[in-house]
Amino acid sequence: MEVQDRESLGRWDGLGSRDAISRTEAMENIRQDVMRKVEAIRPLPSPPASRSPPNSDLNDILAHLLMLSKRCPFDDVKDRCIRLLQGVQDLGVRIPRPLGNGPSRFIPEKEILQVSKVDARTQSIFEDAFAALGRLDNISLVMGFHPQYLGSFLRTQHYLLQMDGPLSLHYRHYIGIMAAARHQCSYLVNLHVNDFLQVGGDPKWLNGLDKAPQKLQQLGELNKILAHRPWLLTKEHIERLLKAEEHSWSLAELIHAVVLLTHYHSLASFTFGCGITTEIHCDGGHTFRPPSLSQYCVCDIANGNGHANHHDDPLGNQEMCGEVEVLMERMKQLQECRDDEEASQEEMATRFEREKTESMLVVTAEDEECVPSRDISRHFEDPSYGYKDFSRRGEHVPTFRVQDYSWEDHGFSLVNRLYPDVGQMLDEKFQMAYNLTYNTMATHKDVDTSMLRRAIWNYIHCMFGIRYDDYDYGEINQLLDRSFKIYIKTMVCSPEKTTKRMYESFWRQFQHSEKVHVNLLLMEARMQAELLYALRAITRYMT
Repeated sequence: MEVQDRESLGRWDGLGSRDAISRTEAMENIRQDVMRKVEAIRPLPSPPASRSPPNSDLNDILAHLLMLSKRCPFDDVKDRCIRLLQGVQDLGVRIPRPLGNGPSRFIPEKEILQVSKVDARTQSIFEDAFAALGRLDNISLVMGFHPQYLGSFLRTQHYLLQMDGPLSLHYRHYIGIMAAARHQCSYLVNLHVNDFLQVGGDPKWLNGLDKAPQKLQQLGELNKILAHRPWLLTKEHIERLLKAEEHSWSLAELIHAVVLLTHYHSLASFTFGCGITTEIHCDGGHTFRPPSLSQYCVCDIANGNGHANHHDDPLGNQEMCGEVEVLMERMKQLQECRDDEEASQEEMATRFEREKTESMLVVTAEDEECVPSRDISRHFEDPSYGYKDFSRRGEHVPTFRVQDYSWEDHGFSLVNRLYPDVGQMLDEKFQMAYNLTYNTMATHKDVDTSMLRRAIWNYIHCMFGIRYDDYDYGEINQLLDRSFKIYIKTMVCSPEKTTKRMYESFWRQFQHSEKVHVNLLLMEARMQAELLYALRAITRYMT
């Protein structure tokens, strides 16, 4: 990496300091750098501000300042960025404006936590995230509905990407790119391309998986199977990676890679499931073109008028049919049935097989083919391979019995042994998503939602062939309606096909924060399902 680039990165890093004086100094250095670049392109073409500055480096800095003016958790930095952008505009240089309506295409911006209007605990989490990565990304803002979970998620992700571990930093980000690309998640791919370059990764690797080291190329098969059909993973797949002569993986490296792959497959599900939009400073997140109706003013950055801000509620005038009350009544009846009678083991097994078969008949989307762009598809092999092929052929998913291999009794200890502390962090994150509750359902308070949360978690594992002997799978059809099942299956198995209409079609009376909670459950249940298959295969290889 160029010396100049490293210095530039250092300047941005200073903005994440908890010390206000350090932030002020860093901001002053950036201001001086911007003004030097502006002077270098003067005199400007006439009329003033007729086009964006011809200096691409300046463009990038201005886009970064725009992002900070909206997303930085430190108010002093936000205010200085707004003033600096105003000063640049006053000199006749066109400044960028944001595109889109906030962090999510599905959730109105006004309902998502504003960075400057959060409680002290969430503020502290946002500041930690910003200090670690130099940004507060849209995923974190949407997860901010649930700060307790967000704290656990960010701690885990920070450890996986930045703390001591078996894999080098650039390998970690490259594996993140490979995993996100499997689901055509350009949002995550772009973030990690930038991170990969910042930690000194070789730009040639970004030209395609075939340009990366042989060792990383060999992960392609594991990436593909884990993302789409993890039940097909065998100890032979593991053996090929561990015994590849000079390109071999160590067990510790492989565990690190597996956790990263499953983390980014499931995070791609969350990204599509919440309609996460491009980051402001990335390509597609801003524009230097003026708005079509009126001249854009930098003051709009501060008050949120930098773009169209229409939040029509497509459901506002619809007659709601009491779906929450119906769901609560079903939960009550199921609890009473549980208390009155207990199904036999044979009947429980039959209900599981029936639900597993039915789950394969749920169609994920309107049969639309998602053709990955060249930018994305170069990071993985065999783009035609996916979950849908499996279900359409009607093949049998073998049952994985949790009593034979579970996260609690087997997977957790294996991960913790080979990659210390990560097992603990993952366990905390799984528990957090599974047990998270505010005892509310829409407008109802003091509701025990554990039955509903368990149904959602177990339905996802059922789609992956994972069975809990002590669970009555007959409850799933009582609690999850068809539109909800379509959303779940699409988001978990083919997330790139998730649409706003699907998001709006389930649980229409519920809050957006409750739907985000559902997406956290789906993401963590999916990650655990993939991990169980991978860790079982590794255990079989070891024994």
